[in-house]
Amino acid sequence: MRAFLTLLKKDLRQEFRTREMLTSMGIYALLVIIVYGAALALTARGIDIANMGGGLLWVLIVFTSLLGLGRSFAHEKEQGCLEGILLVPLDRSAIFLSKATANVLFMLVVEVITVPLFYFFFMTGEPVADTFPFIVAPLLVGTIGMAGIGTMLSTITINTRSRDVMLAVLFIPLIYPLLYACVTATTGAITGTEFWTDYFVMPLVLACGYDVVMLLVCWVLYDFVVSA
Repeated sequence: MRAFLTLLKKDLRQEFRTREMLTSMGIYALLVIIVYGAALALTARGIDIANMGGGLLWVLIVFTSLLGLGRSFAHEKEQGCLEGILLVPLDRSAIFLSKATANVLFMLVVEVITVPLFYFFFMTGEPVADTFPFIVAPLLVGTIGMAGIGTMLSTITINTRSRDVMLAVLFIPLIYPLLYACVTATTGAITGTEFWTDYFVMPLVLACGYDVVMLLVCWVLYDFVVSA
């Protein structure tokens, strides 16, 4: 726990001093929202934004997260910090846990900013159900899962020549079950469907189960991956 807290403080201190990841993710999310506005400007009246809102929101989150996850080990690689950390006699899973926790916090900070902007630009005039605040649950579950899997894959691709491309190629197929469940639950919360159990509760339970299994797998395999 002491090693985990020390590494987490290092990542948080470094990011809030440079703000590279948060700034790049925030600007990228804003640009995606602008692209959405341009793409949907002429067809917005013929599209049910409420039913599409969950999918559009998660496309925004996934691609914004990819940008941040690709940079999560950039400083350690460029400055040789990762080799120094590996020389310390500590449990390698503490590295995974600290980096994944930091990624979760950074992604949540960006989501706190971008989700209200998405709502303001696209869903202000739409009939939104009273269950809309429940989107917090799938957002939290999905963010935790993507941060854990993304941290693992970012470690695997850190030494590859085209690591950003390789990260995306590995990341999106692997999170597809989680993404599908979170999109379904988010759409159910936005539309307030009468089949609440089928379109919100069950997908959320499946997403939680996926998170537990994949995070445990990443936890167990991280020692091998980071030392390879």
